Amino acid sequence: LFYYGSGNPAPWNETMRPGDNKWTMTIWGRDLDTGMAKWGYQKTPHDEWDFAGVNQMVLTDQPVNGKVTPLLSHIDRNGILYTLNRENGNLIVAEKVDPAVNVFKKVDLKTGTPVRDPEFATRMDHKGTNICPSAMGFHNQGVDSYDPESRTLYAGLNHICMDWEPFL
Repeated sequence: LFYYGSGNPAPWNETMRPGDNKWTMTIWGRDLDTGMAKWGYQKTPHDEWDFAGVNQMVLTDQPVNGKVTPLLSHIDRNGILYTLNRENGNLIVAEKVDPAVNVFKKVDLKTGTPVRDPEFATRMDHKGTNICPSAMGFHNQGVDSYDPESRTLYAGLNHICMDWEPFL
C-alpha cells in the first residue's frame, strides 16, 4: 500500500458547505498496483479551520496488545496524533499533542470521530477566541523523525492560536 493525506474542503466558510465533506481530511491507504483505495480514515469531518491533513505519515512496526503490528502515525494540523493499523486503517490511538488543543474535547475511539467544542467553532453566528490550533495547525509540513530503538517520534510543533470573527 501507499499512504497519503487529502486536503481540506472549500470554501473555508463552513456555513456554505454542510455535511462531513467526505473524503476531505482523510488518510488513505491505496494498493500500489491497482490504485484502488483499501481504506480511508477521515480525521476532521467538515473541517472548518483549514487544517489540510497532508502532513508526513510515519511507518513503524510496534507491539499492540502483545502483537507486533504495522502502524502508521500522523501528527495532524488539527493537533491530534493518530496511530492507525496501516494494513486496514483501524484507529489505535488518537491523542492531543498539546493540552492547549481546544477545538476538540477528544476523539471517540469507537467511531474515530473528533468530539468538537462548539465554543471554538468558526460558524457565521459566533465569534471564536483563542481557537487552538490556528489555521496554521499544531504541526504543519515539518519532517518528523522516528527512533526505533527508543520507539520515540520526534516532531516540531507550533503553539499558535487564533481568533475568528465572521463578517459579510
